[in-house]
Amino acid sequence: MTGPSGSGKSTLLHIIALLDQPTSGEVFFKKKSFSKSNDAERDLVRKKGISIIYQQNNLLSDFTALENVIIPLVNNGYEWNEAARKATKILSLVNLSKRVEHFPTELSGGEQQRVAVARALITEPDLILADEPTGSLDRKTANEIFSLFTKLKSKNRAILYATHNRELSNRADYKLNILDGNITRKNE
Repeated sequence: MTGPSGSGKSTLLHIIALLDQPTSGEVFFKKKSFSKSNDAERDLVRKKGISIIYQQNNLLSDFTALENVIIPLVNNGYEWNEAARKATKILSLVNLSKRVEHFPTELSGGEQQRVAVARALITEPDLILADEPTGSLDRKTANEIFSLFTKLKSKNRAILYATHNRELSNRADYKLNILDGNITRKNE
């Protein structure tokens, strides 16, 4: 999804993530309407089926990279040791195996964003929403993250990302553009 700054990309991602309510229309996830759902119902869907990668990584500063990735699993009922094993594995997929015990303030911006990506992927959600997921990454790391997204897509996970990066937007199967409050599908 592309569009100029201020066009509503982040707002749309928040609506799809069931964080915000639309002013009109309905939001469906897995054929269920969430237009009249309560906070607990929406929280459960996000906990189990939707992960979000924000522009700002929103890491918890008092926790290590490993702990930041473990927390969603523990919240989903995993035992700490099993969660740590899975978190260590996914952190190695984003090339952070040597940084697992570092706190966010000890990581570069790109490393922090990769922790945020690992945290979003750890619960194996059906839908991954990403708001400028590679904005703070160098080109090589951005390509590695998108290669990981491609692998996830082959495992029947949907990924919707907002980006200003033309090269990365061209790698999407479907391209949407938001302009003046309208969403259009871009032609190939």
